[in-house]
Amino acid sequence: MTQLLSIAVALAGGLFMTRIAGKFKLPDVTAYLIAGLLIGPSVLGRLNIAGIGFTTMESVEALDIICDVALGFIAFAIGNEFRLSQIKKIGRQACIVGVLQAAITTAVVDVALIILHFIIPDVISISVAITLGAIAAATAPAATLMVVRQYKAKGAVTEILLPVVALDDAVGLVIFSFSFGIAKALTSGSASIVDIIVEPLLEISLSLAFGAICGWLLAKAEAIFHSNRNRITLVVSFVILTVAVSKAVFHLAQFKCGFSSLLVCMMLGTVFCNMSPLSEDIMDRSDKWTAPLMTLFFVVSGSELQLSILSSVYVLVIGFVYILSRSAGKYLGARFSSKLAGCDENIVKYLGITLLPQAGVALGMSSLAMSGLGAAEGGLIRNITLFGVLVYELVGPSLTKMALTKSGDIKPKSAEVLSRRETAIQNAGRNK
Repeated sequence: MTQLLSIAVALAGGLFMTRIAGKFKLPDVTAYLIAGLLIGPSVLGRLNIAGIGFTTMESVEALDIICDVALGFIAFAIGNEFRLSQIKKIGRQACIVGVLQAAITTAVVDVALIILHFIIPDVISISVAITLGAIAAATAPAATLMVVRQYKAKGAVTEILLPVVALDDAVGLVIFSFSFGIAKALTSGSASIVDIIVEPLLEISLSLAFGAICGWLLAKAEAIFHSNRNRITLVVSFVILTVAVSKAVFHLAQFKCGFSSLLVCMMLGTVFCNMSPLSEDIMDRSDKWTAPLMTLFFVVSGSELQLSILSSVYVLVIGFVYILSRSAGKYLGARFSSKLAGCDENIVKYLGITLLPQAGVALGMSSLAMSGLGAAEGGLIRNITLFGVLVYELVGPSLTKMALTKSGDIKPKSAEVLSRRETAIQNAGRNK
């Protein structure tokens, strides 16, 4: 019962916070994160009142399954951006920008943190520096997608943004796998070509192949049903199925293999939207069905942010260097790569700002680092990543909104729409 009460409080808290955030013209996703922070273990949870928020981090982690499913739907929705018609239009540009900006970001953060290592060698090691550099490549697709949906953004920047964010996961996974393999080799004193190259490539290949097969099966199964309700149920079951199977870890010869649920679900959505003639309508309906799930996901994500990490001076110093260097890497990397790809001037100017949000994928990488590098170095990586997520998730969505507004992708509501809304409110007040 306590868990259900916490879920109800999380949903209601997130919704009411959007009314307050709206006064300051903040995106809904920022409101959800702030609500989560307030009802999480760092604030209201400290009162230890059962049912009023999340009292412990364990109670937050108990909802991980909901977050996993939510991320699956987010990746599935992003797969919709890889329609062949869209790929033919911006495919080359998205690939160039997606790969180059991630690599440049990693390089910038690596250099900044390695310089910091030579200044305070007893606090941050080379292993920690290059692992954080790899984590810096990841961008949170969820926050970006929520801002795009809320404000119905449409234009040149939005068209390339979502494919680039989707590619970020694949590119970030490759970079992290290579960097993390080197970091483990530096820590243990032994290098393994399997850890550094083979297993990451296997994970990506298997994830894309499994997602493609599931997408083909979904498109074939969807044709059997004729009601929208049944089709939505089928889509939901397939997304949950792929998320569940993606948890599996197995061995292929001497290699340890697994799946990336984000890549699997993204490929599921990509193949489905290119094979099913009704995919656009089904995607729209599934977005509406998952709205409460997305709200809960972001509130829970906010609850995971720990204010206690701010008590460490070293975490603050390294965290600020990480945030500043990652922000510079994303902005300059996107600017350089989009110029190289011959993109529209608005893309060159504003795309980098929209790539700042960071959350689930980065936290997942930091968890791997914590288990692979030990409590000391892994714990430092985890805390710095949490600090970065705290800043980026609270500020990033607003910056994304600002960039899309300045680029013209978010249009202000017309005077006619505002007038109709005001008239409707007045009429409703008279009828009471």
